[in-house]
Amino acid sequence: MLRIGFPLFALTLVLPSVYAASSIPLLPAPRLEASSYLLIDAQTSKVLAEHNAQERNAPASLTKIMTGYVVEEELRRGRLDLDEEVPISVNAWRTGGSKMFIREGTRVKVSDLLKGVIIQSGNDASVALAEHVAGSEEQFADLMNQQAELLGMKNSRFRNATGLPDEEHYSTAEDMALLTQALIVNHPDQYELYSHRSYTFNNIEQPNRNRLLWRDRSVDGVKTGFTNAAGYCLVASAERNGMRLISVVLGTQSDEARMRESQKLLSYGFRNFETKTLYEPDDTLQEHPVYYGTVESLPIGVDEDVVLTFPKGYYQDIEASISVPVYVEAPVKKGDELGTVELRLGNEVIYEGSVVAQIDVEESGIFSRLGDYIYLMFDQSDANE
Repeated sequence: MLRIGFPLFALTLVLPSVYAASSIPLLPAPRLEASSYLLIDAQTSKVLAEHNAQERNAPASLTKIMTGYVVEEELRRGRLDLDEEVPISVNAWRTGGSKMFIREGTRVKVSDLLKGVIIQSGNDASVALAEHVAGSEEQFADLMNQQAELLGMKNSRFRNATGLPDEEHYSTAEDMALLTQALIVNHPDQYELYSHRSYTFNNIEQPNRNRLLWRDRSVDGVKTGFTNAAGYCLVASAERNGMRLISVVLGTQSDEARMRESQKLLSYGFRNFETKTLYEPDDTLQEHPVYYGTVESLPIGVDEDVVLTFPKGYYQDIEASISVPVYVEAPVKKGDELGTVELRLGNEVIYEGSVVAQIDVEESGIFSRLGDYIYLMFDQSDANE
């Protein structure tokens, strides 16, 4: 097969306006009365506001998000069943702090204990599940740390299933957001439990300590925490018009403060940003000439959904630049990478990814290929003059 060189050219598309913004005026993120905080879009992971997000803090009962996650992984892999009955040890029964009020010597279903952990923040329920899954709370903490590593939680270490104080037990706002994001994506059925406002066990009804569930209908999770070392903490998530945000607020001074500061973050995110799917794999971005093939043009698109979070009202100002070889030659297979697409908003590159062939193109017959060869020889000759 005769081959021609591959110089590049760039095609600029504007969605759908003609002009790109040279600068993006944006309301500054609120400054919170908290030691650290973070706001992200749950789908795109875009950071919308942050302060000391990688600073290590005592997580208190936010720990139980990981406790629940490990149990949910055991359920998903079939190593545990929701109807399985867990024997309650003296150790679990005696655990201090917030309680589900399980009794030593009884047996409680995994499903009930999970609700006790998630809704009631029961330390006793957390220890009971830990002992049942791993044999001891210490061994369960090893599973928690393994899971943290798998999720990319680089600044977290867990020593227990409850969040009770330990100098070697810590996490960050960033890591808690990562964990919550994984929880929502990987375990949506169990995540639903975080929206329950109360749970009754052993004739004792206890409310969910996340009072944002009453204040904001868009909030459907996730967990509060408090110790003297940690202060008042809250991880919250809310969804409005198909956009989901996750906020993490650590180290506030009161229950009211953690609710108020979390609401500030969520309101800021929903008011000032939007998340949209710009391209899908079935979208054809360009029909590109192809030589030596059975067709004359090749549809080109992306190989994954392109979902972006950006300042609200600036969708029309996003510019897309596609760079592909001038001369694309058959044979081409569907999915072959042909170039790149770059999206800009103002002076910022907000996305860069691959563009691929959307169909197979086989080689044409010898006479057709000879015609393309002669055409390209003269085309390149003219370009070099």
